[in-house]
Amino acid sequence: MLSPETIERGQRVMAVCNACRYCEGYCPVFPAMENRSAFAKDDLSYLANLCHNCGECLYACQFAPPHEFGINVPRMLADIRLGTYEEFCWPASLAGAFRRHGVATSLTLSVVLGAVLLAMSGIAGADLWPARPAGDFYGVIPHAAMVWLFGLTGAYLLLALAIGGRRAARSFAASGAASGSVRTFGLHGLVDALTLRHLHGAGADCTDAEERRSPWRRYFHHLTMYGFGLCFASTSVAAAYHVVFGWRAPYAYGSLPVVLGTLGGLGLVIGPIGLLALRRRRDRALFDPAQDGLDVSFILMLSMTSATGLLLLAFRGRPLMTLLLAVHLGFVLGLFLTLPYGKFVHGIYRTAALMVYAQEPPR
Repeated sequence: MLSPETIERGQRVMAVCNACRYCEGYCPVFPAMENRSAFAKDDLSYLANLCHNCGECLYACQFAPPHEFGINVPRMLADIRLGTYEEFCWPASLAGAFRRHGVATSLTLSVVLGAVLLAMSGIAGADLWPARPAGDFYGVIPHAAMVWLFGLTGAYLLLALAIGGRRAARSFAASGAASGSVRTFGLHGLVDALTLRHLHGAGADCTDAEERRSPWRRYFHHLTMYGFGLCFASTSVAAAYHVVFGWRAPYAYGSLPVVLGTLGGLGLVIGPIGLLALRRRRDRALFDPAQDGLDVSFILMLSMTSATGLLLLAFRGRPLMTLLLAVHLGFVLGLFLTLPYGKFVHGIYRTAALMVYAQEPPR
């Protein structure tokens, strides 16, 4: 949660920035900051989720380390963001999962879930090796079982994310300077979120380190975000094919669900891997070390879910189809169960913050 020490540190940093105002043109954080004369917890939560961690303000700051003031706005706001993830989490008892999140935990959960699905398939009489008939997913896990399993998991996921998003939106709207309310967000804030317009700092590109900029962080975010959307669209179309038209999977390689899923899967492999590579070369001063596990595990889960899905598509007619299906569904379930308690929530909260920002009075 947001501790009094974290709030006090954030208030101190924002007070220095508000007095200086050198970075006022860099991103929405600074105009929003200048609309406030004091910084309560809701204000800091709002500003932290407006931040895109482009890094420009760190290198422009005359009070950055090694100055005695030690002002590091990106790291301070990252620390507050983590606190807001825990603050808005539902159920509150799982708030600690954000700090315990790690690669080992995510992989273990997915492997265990995959093993359970494989065992259930064997008990139900499915041919585990070789798969017969190859390509028949519902011959391994019946359609009704998939609907119940993923339906219940998805419903819990949506409920947890909706409650967290609602709490975030109410907190940001209560920040004080926005002229709207939780019901009257500015729609161009949604456009800013979908285009990642602010993920380039003061120039055309995002900062990797002092005097080093590139557009790739924005590109890889786009691939990840829209890859996720295409995969969701693929699943929705496939569900309509089955339920409405009675067309049973597997579908042809040129069919709409397969094309959407392939494009989305490629985006969700290239995007996360690219973000991980960029993370390794970015200046560590821009990161909160406490969030390394949170960030890397989310990137890994996205890429593994997509990679196993693409492998399943490529080898669905082969004897190892059953094994690949269990592995893929294990990662899908693992991703679903960890989404409300991982880095995925930052997209929801940042969108809410940008939509509130669209209602800020002009300066």
